[in-house]
Order: sequence, then structure tokens, then C-alpha cells
Amino acid sequence: MGRTEPRIAVIICSLGRPELIRSLIPHLMAQTLPANEIILSVPSADDVPSDIDWSAQPVPTRVLQTPKGLCIQRNHALDVALPENDIIVFFDDDFFPSRYALEGIANAFEAFPEIAGLTGRLLADGIQSSGISPAEAARMVAEWDETQSGAVTEPKTFMADGVGLYGCNMAMRSSRIGDKRFDERLPLYGWQEDVDFASRLEGRKIKCDALVGVHCGVKVGRERNGGPLGYSQVANPYYLIRKGSMPLSFGLRLGVRNILSNHARAFRPEPWVDRRGRAKGNWLALIDILRGRSAPERILQLSRKR
Repeated sequence: MGRTEPRIAVIICSLGRPELIRSLIPHLMAQTLPANEIILSVPSADDVPSDIDWSAQPVPTRVLQTPKGLCIQRNHALDVALPENDIIVFFDDDFFPSRYALEGIANAFEAFPEIAGLTGRLLADGIQSSGISPAEAARMVAEWDETQSGAVTEPKTFMADGVGLYGCNMAMRSSRIGDKRFDERLPLYGWQEDVDFASRLEGRKIKCDALVGVHCGVKVGRERNGGPLGYSQVANPYYLIRKGSMPLSFGLRLGVRNILSNHARAFRPEPWVDRRGRAKGNWLALIDILRGRSAPERILQLSRKR
């Protein structure tokens, strides 16, 4: 007698990138294990393609309009998805999954009954470069799928008991989420919200080969002013360390690495990164910490300053 397949909800949060949604949807519809539902959590109807009939999709798809902010958008989607689904999957709007991704996720949760969540193997990650085009990501995923005989049935773990999960591709048991939600004190893009949320789930968090895909790291729609992100790179780890959801050693390494990187590249920055703005934001956060007034929400003020 075969197993009962888990009900899986795929949540995509997006802002100002409807063409990415258009490119991603076919990959979600072609999964060997169809999702129970797909939820697009966006601030406005303009954030999704206007010419797609969502009611006609082969997998039930709903567009959920919420206030702006990654944590807020994720929380609204969780409120809708949790009662009806066994597994919650978060994909970034520029993450292109293998067609075996959801089936692999289901297999992994069955193989590792003790885990609360998992993140997958990236064939490529454009977040540290100028980015990978959706067409190139689709090609890479298609070539990978052609080499596979099906979904991974005996998943291998690459990282066990990690600090959090990688937010561009992460899956969690609904039962381990319960009433936990993303911290809305981490506004806008939320930076490190994935580590904070996953670390609060009871159970192990792993990285394994059951989930495979490409993260484009597309820069369109991202913050051009580096100041707010630079502030978050220091203020958010400080806040999460004090909160208890980020280990001190992890947070210190994260903050110091970003500060050094921003300052080392400030005079010869990558074309797609405002290194000087990030460095300035780093210093603003450090000063606020010394003055006892550091707060993740400060980036809302910085974002209005151009």
C-alpha cells in the first residue's frame, strides 16, 4: 500500500517583479508531485502578471494582497496555508526548482522524521554576482533534470543542525511551525529573517540533496541605496543575538565579514552593489549600538533618504 502524499503549500513573496513570477509559474506547475496550492503574497495586483488567469491553473493558485515587507507577506501567507497543509515551502520569486523538487521534499521529510525543516542544494547562486537570468536558470535546471531518473528517494544530508535555513528555498513541517511567525520588526527585505524563524522551530534543520534548484539573485526590484542594507547587516544580527535566535559566534562572523567586505570594495565596487552606501550603513548601525538605540526598524527612515 502506497503512502499518502503530504499536502504541500508553496509560498512566493514578491514585490515589483511580475515577469519573474511569469517565468517561475511553469516550473511550479510541472512538478512531479503537484503542490496542494500555490500562494503568491504581494502588496498589489501590479506585482503579478495581469494576463494570467489564476483560476485556470492546473494547481490551485491564489494571489494574496498584503502590506509591503517580506516578513509581513510571509506571515499573511502562513495564516492562510497552515490549516490546510502538512508542509510549507518558501521559494523566492527568482528561485527555479527542479521538477522533482516537491517530490524530493516529501521524500526527505519521510526519510528524516526528526527534522523541522530543510534547505536544498543550489546548482548556482547569483546573489554574489550580477545575477543569473531566468532563461539561464531554466536551462540549468532542465539539464539537471535530464540527468535524473526521478526524485531523490534516499536523501543525503550535506549539512546537519545548521543555523537556520536559506530563505530562497526552504521547507518546514506545518506541525513544527504552529503559532510561530516571522519577526515583523525586521522590515522590508527582512535580512536574516530566515535564520531567526527557522532557529525558533523545534527540531533539526538540514541541507540535503532532495531539493535542487537555481537562485538567480536578480537585482531588479532590490534596494539600490545600500545604506539600509548596510545598517541591517550590523543591526539585525545584534538584535537577533540579543533576542536569542542567533548564536553570538555566528552573528559576529556575519557582521564582521560584511563590514570588512564593504570597506575593502568601497573604492572599486561591483557595478550592482552600492558598497559605499553599505559601509555608511554599517557605521550608522555601530554608532546606534554604542548609543543604545539600535533597532532594525531604523532602515525605514534610511530608505526614505536618497
